[in-house]
Amino acid sequence: MKTHYQKPRYLIVIEEIREKINNGELQSGERLPSETSLAKGLGVSRNTLREALRILEEENIIIRKHGIGTFVNRKPVFQGGIEELFSITELIEREGKEPGTEILFTGYVEPHQDDIKELELKEDEQVFLVKRVRTAGDTPLVYCIDKVPDSILQKGYKLREESIFNSLEDAGIVIHHAESQISTISYHNEISKIMNCDHHSPLLVLRQVHFDDSNRPVLYSINYFRSDQITFNVLRRRVF
Repeated sequence: MKTHYQKPRYLIVIEEIREKINNGELQSGERLPSETSLAKGLGVSRNTLREALRILEEENIIIRKHGIGTFVNRKPVFQGGIEELFSITELIEREGKEPGTEILFTGYVEPHQDDIKELELKEDEQVFLVKRVRTAGDTPLVYCIDKVPDSILQKGYKLREESIFNSLEDAGIVIHHAESQISTISYHNEISKIMNCDHHSPLLVLRQVHFDDSNRPVLYSINYFRSDQITFNVLRRRVF
């Protein structure tokens, strides 16, 4: 004798909301109706709806903004495998977008303590600093801070291409590999405003020290990505 189990109502609600998103009835970034309206439209109690929304939020399908409402989470436009070393220009071009650059600062400056450590700088050595916003079409994608030891650059070096990798190669500096670290910050008073991010949109922070083929550190980068525009993937394999 078979035993039949009735699917919990909140799971059915989750499937219905997913379907509305998949068929375009609910668009990416769209605000959901109020709980009262949505519960009535789906024919469920508010408690059932709240449980469904709680799970959808945990799965990052929706996002709740306190005092504003509940929204369909935006699907990132860009994806990249973190194990692959690529330039921002390459990332944007792969998705068929037009890469752009807004240069905020270039010049030689005194290094911070972490610059000295990561780039193994000598005493009294400066760094060539570049601050830029990289855009995909008209959309800000990443705020870039790049630092290069002045001792490895020819006098009068300038950033001549959008890709700093290509610009350094033109100067005879070829990047071979990098050590990377990913973190997040909820909001940055300066950078979030420049990137047109609201207080509810976190930034992905990718810190990288780049090395040439002799394992010499040649570039220290701190990149702040809009989390609604990009995700990073990691391929993990079991070790036997």
